[in-house]
Amino acid sequence: MNNTEKIGFICRFLDKNSIGYEKYEHEQVSSIEECRKIEKAVGGEICKNLLLRNTPGTAYFLLSMKGEKPFVTKEVSKKLGSSRLSFVSEEEMLRLTDTSHGSLGIMSLLFDEEKKIVFAIDRDLLSNEFFCFHAGINTCTLKIRTDELFSKLLPALGREAAVIEI
Repeated sequence: MNNTEKIGFICRFLDKNSIGYEKYEHEQVSSIEECRKIEKAVGGEICKNLLLRNTPGTAYFLLSMKGEKPFVTKEVSKKLGSSRLSFVSEEEMLRLTDTSHGSLGIMSLLFDEEKKIVFAIDRDLLSNEFFCFHAGINTCTLKIRTDELFSKLLPALGREAAVIEI
Protein backbone atom coordinates (compact mmCIF):
# COMPACT_ATOMS: atom_id res chain seq x y z
CA MET A 1 0.00 0.00 0.00
CA ASN A 2 1.51 3.34 -0.96
CA ASN A 3 1.36 6.39 1.32
CA THR A 4 -1.69 7.96 -0.33
CA GLU A 5 -3.59 4.67 -0.10
CA LYS A 6 -2.55 4.25 3.54
CA ILE A 7 -3.83 7.71 4.53
CA GLY A 8 -7.08 7.04 2.67
CA PHE A 9 -7.49 3.64 4.35
CA ILE A 10 -6.95 5.16 7.81
CA CYS A 11 -9.32 8.09 7.17
CA ARG A 12 -12.02 5.73 5.85
CA PHE A 13 -11.63 3.63 9.01
CA LEU A 14 -12.10 6.74 11.18
CA ASP A 15 -15.10 7.89 9.11
CA LYS A 16 -16.70 4.42 9.23
CA ASN A 17 -16.42 4.43 13.02
CA SER A 18 -17.73 8.02 13.40
CA ILE A 19 -14.47 9.25 14.88
CA GLY A 20 -14.02 12.96 14.30
CA TYR A 21 -10.56 14.01 13.16
CA GLU A 22 -8.60 16.77 11.54
CA LYS A 23 -5.91 15.97 9.00
CA TYR A 24 -2.75 18.04 8.55
CA GLU A 25 -0.36 17.45 5.70
CA HIS A 26 3.12 18.90 6.22
CA GLU A 27 6.79 18.52 5.44
CA GLN A 28 8.43 15.28 6.53
CA VAL A 29 9.19 15.13 10.26
CA SER A 30 11.37 12.32 11.59
CA SER A 31 11.88 13.26 15.22
CA ILE A 32 9.90 14.69 18.11
CA GLU A 33 12.01 17.86 17.81
CA GLU A 34 10.85 18.31 14.21
CA CYS A 35 7.25 17.62 15.30
CA ARG A 36 7.45 20.58 17.69
CA LYS A 37 7.79 22.86 14.65
CA ILE A 38 4.37 21.84 13.28
CA GLU A 39 2.40 21.58 16.53
CA LYS A 40 1.15 25.16 16.31
CA ALA A 41 -0.45 24.46 12.93
CA VAL A 42 -1.88 21.17 14.20
CA GLY A 43 -3.20 22.76 17.38
CA GLY A 44 -2.06 20.04 19.73
CA GLU A 45 0.91 18.17 21.14
CA ILE A 46 2.22 15.37 18.94
CA CYS A 47 3.19 12.45 21.14
CA LYS A 48 6.28 10.30 20.92
CA ASN A 49 5.46 6.74 19.83
CA LEU A 50 7.80 3.82 20.47
CA LEU A 51 7.42 0.21 19.38
CA LEU A 52 8.98 -2.04 21.99
CA ARG A 53 9.45 -5.77 22.51
CA ASN A 54 10.56 -8.01 25.32
CA THR A 55 13.84 -9.91 24.99
CA PRO A 56 12.38 -13.18 23.70
CA GLY A 57 10.14 -11.30 21.24
CA THR A 58 6.91 -12.69 22.68
CA ALA A 59 5.37 -9.38 23.81
CA TYR A 60 5.10 -6.08 21.92
CA PHE A 61 4.04 -2.63 23.09
CA LEU A 62 3.22 0.59 21.26
CA LEU A 63 3.99 3.28 23.83
CA SER A 64 2.63 6.81 23.35
CA MET A 65 4.24 9.35 25.66
CA LYS A 66 4.99 13.05 25.98
CA GLY A 67 7.85 13.93 23.70
CA GLU A 68 10.00 15.69 26.27
CA LYS A 69 10.01 12.75 28.67
CA PRO A 70 12.97 10.38 28.58
CA PHE A 71 12.34 6.70 27.94
CA VAL A 72 13.85 4.70 30.79
CA THR A 73 13.75 1.04 29.81
CA LYS A 74 13.91 -0.40 33.32
CA GLU A 75 11.06 1.76 34.65
CA VAL A 76 8.73 1.28 31.67
CA SER A 77 9.43 -2.47 31.58
CA LYS A 78 8.43 -2.78 35.24
CA LYS A 79 5.25 -0.72 34.78
CA LEU A 80 4.21 -2.84 31.81
CA GLY A 81 5.01 -6.05 33.69
CA SER A 82 7.46 -7.25 31.07
CA SER A 83 11.05 -8.33 30.97
CA ARG A 84 13.57 -5.79 29.73
CA LEU A 85 12.11 -3.97 26.76
CA SER A 86 14.02 -2.82 23.71
CA PHE A 87 13.15 -1.10 20.44
CA VAL A 88 12.06 -3.29 17.56
CA SER A 89 14.14 -3.24 14.40
CA GLU A 90 12.99 -1.38 11.30
CA GLU A 91 12.33 -4.74 9.63
CA GLU A 92 10.22 -5.99 12.53
CA MET A 93 8.26 -2.71 12.68
CA LEU A 94 7.43 -2.97 8.98
CA ARG A 95 6.38 -6.60 9.37
CA LEU A 96 4.14 -5.92 12.39
CA THR A 97 2.64 -2.52 11.47
CA ASP A 98 3.46 -1.73 7.83
CA THR A 99 5.04 1.42 9.28
CA SER A 100 8.62 2.68 9.25
CA HIS A 101 10.56 4.48 11.98
CA GLY A 102 9.49 8.10 12.34
CA SER A 103 5.94 7.35 11.14
CA LEU A 104 4.63 5.18 13.97
CA GLY A 105 1.35 6.16 15.61
CA ILE A 106 -1.72 4.57 17.10
CA MET A 107 -3.19 3.92 13.65
CA SER A 108 -0.27 1.56 13.01
CA LEU A 109 -2.26 -0.86 15.18
CA LEU A 110 -4.77 -1.09 12.33
CA PHE A 111 -2.16 -3.12 10.43
CA ASP A 112 -1.41 -5.45 13.37
CA GLU A 113 -4.06 -7.94 12.30
CA GLU A 114 -2.94 -10.59 14.81
CA LYS A 115 -3.26 -8.04 17.63
CA LYS A 116 0.19 -8.87 18.99
CA ILE A 117 0.84 -5.28 20.10
CA VAL A 118 -0.44 -3.85 23.38
CA PHE A 119 -1.19 -0.12 23.35
CA ALA A 120 0.32 1.73 26.32
CA ILE A 121 -0.09 5.43 27.03
CA ASP A 122 1.53 7.89 29.41
CA ARG A 123 -1.09 9.08 31.90
CA ASP A 124 0.02 12.70 31.34
CA LEU A 125 -1.31 12.58 27.76
CA LEU A 126 -4.82 12.04 29.11
CA SER A 127 -5.04 15.66 30.25
CA ASN A 128 -4.58 16.91 26.67
CA GLU A 129 -7.78 17.89 24.88
CA PHE A 130 -6.44 16.36 21.67
CA PHE A 131 -4.40 13.28 20.80
CA CYS A 132 -2.19 13.92 17.75
CA PHE A 133 -0.33 11.24 15.81
CA HIS A 134 1.07 10.36 12.39
CA ALA A 135 -1.29 8.73 9.93
CA GLY A 136 1.12 5.91 9.11
CA ILE A 137 3.50 8.30 7.37
CA ASN A 138 5.46 11.24 8.72
CA THR A 139 4.05 13.83 6.33
CA CYS A 140 0.50 13.60 7.67
CA THR A 141 -0.71 14.13 11.22
CA LEU A 142 -4.18 13.38 12.53
CA LYS A 143 -5.82 15.02 15.53
CA ILE A 144 -8.68 13.46 17.49
CA ARG A 145 -10.28 14.33 20.80
CA THR A 146 -8.55 12.43 23.59
CA ASP A 147 -11.90 11.30 25.00
CA GLU A 148 -12.73 9.72 21.61
CA LEU A 149 -9.42 7.86 21.71
CA PHE A 150 -10.90 5.84 24.58
CA SER A 151 -14.61 5.90 23.78
CA LYS A 152 -14.40 5.22 20.03
CA LEU A 153 -10.96 4.58 18.53
CA LEU A 154 -9.61 1.91 20.85
CA PRO A 155 -12.88 -0.08 20.79
CA ALA A 156 -12.97 0.18 16.97
CA LEU A 157 -9.42 -1.19 16.88
CA GLY A 158 -10.43 -3.97 19.31
CA ARG A 159 -7.92 -2.70 21.86
CA GLU A 160 -7.65 -1.45 25.39
CA ALA A 161 -5.00 0.87 26.78
CA ALA A 162 -2.46 0.18 29.48
CA VAL A 163 -2.24 3.60 31.17
CA ILE A 164 1.08 4.08 32.96
CA GLU A 165 2.95 6.87 34.75
CA ILE A 166 6.18 7.82 33.03
